[in-house]
Amino acid sequence: MQPFEYTSPKTKEQVPALLGNSWGEVEILAGGTDLLSLMKDYVTTPRRLVNIKGIQDLHAVNFNPDGSVRIGALKTLAELAETPELQKSHPMLAHAVGDAASPQIRNQATLGGNLCQRPRCWYFRTGYGLLAKDKDGKSLVPNGDNRYHAILGNEGPAYFVSPSTVAPVLIAYQAKVRILGPQGIRELPLEKFFLVPRAEQEREHDLQPNEVVIEVVVPPARQVHAAAYEVRQKEAFDWPYATAAVALTMNGNTVSNARVVLGHVAPIPWLSPEAAQALTGKPLTPATADQAAQAAVAKAKSMGRNAQKIQLARVAVKRAILKAGGVA
Repeated sequence: MQPFEYTSPKTKEQVPALLGNSWGEVEILAGGTDLLSLMKDYVTTPRRLVNIKGIQDLHAVNFNPDGSVRIGALKTLAELAETPELQKSHPMLAHAVGDAASPQIRNQATLGGNLCQRPRCWYFRTGYGLLAKDKDGKSLVPNGDNRYHAILGNEGPAYFVSPSTVAPVLIAYQAKVRILGPQGIRELPLEKFFLVPRAEQEREHDLQPNEVVIEVVVPPARQVHAAAYEVRQKEAFDWPYATAAVALTMNGNTVSNARVVLGHVAPIPWLSPEAAQALTGKPLTPATADQAAQAAVAKAKSMGRNAQKIQLARVAVKRAILKAGGVA
């Protein structure tokens, strides 16, 4: 690990001025569960760390009378999972943060850090860059070991998968993210926060080098039937092959509105309007769920060694839909 400066601001307003104007100069230290690994492997070598752990208002969770929730970016996953109000108001989210990673990591990892974590692509983690190219500029993924890479949105040049298991759940709930920069606070739908980079100097988040995520706002979900499903190799801590998060609004047994979001299948959390269309206006049955699951992966394509992910993603979507509707 290379030497670096270390600073600890006490208010969120102090943070933008301490950050750099280009990526790689400065890194934000929150939980550190991802950042420290990247620094130890020299994937990132910042000259300064900005420790934001002491900013108390970023640790807050506020439950509003209308049923919405405002979650500070520094709230740990373990703290969220153990919050009774969240378990009642947004049970899919409480379950997702309580099932992420391992107990040790959940006690350290923050919600903001989970959303901003870097890809787990082994090419990226071993120094080949975000787009995983060799010294001649040729991508290593299409003809390499792509077992865990994208099956959707994999036209290139980005082939990694978005690593957060919490992001698809929040997107299904129509959450928004609030970001603080030199010009103040801006807010955008969480699904717009994730980007597909087209060049090595770009990032996979709609975040500037001098900006910081400060809060996630989750709308009311009193009338929402929601569930998530993961497919992974083992029950213990492991990265999923595929995940699905589903939020349904029902009129009796008929789906009046649906949001279906896939995870670990594309460079961004994959919102599927095709699956939502296959559900809307129809009774929720195993057959309808299967049709929606087929629609969700209709455009998926194997890169050669990850064909099994297409079937696993389809299964994840179907089971999440049935679970959300109380059919499973």
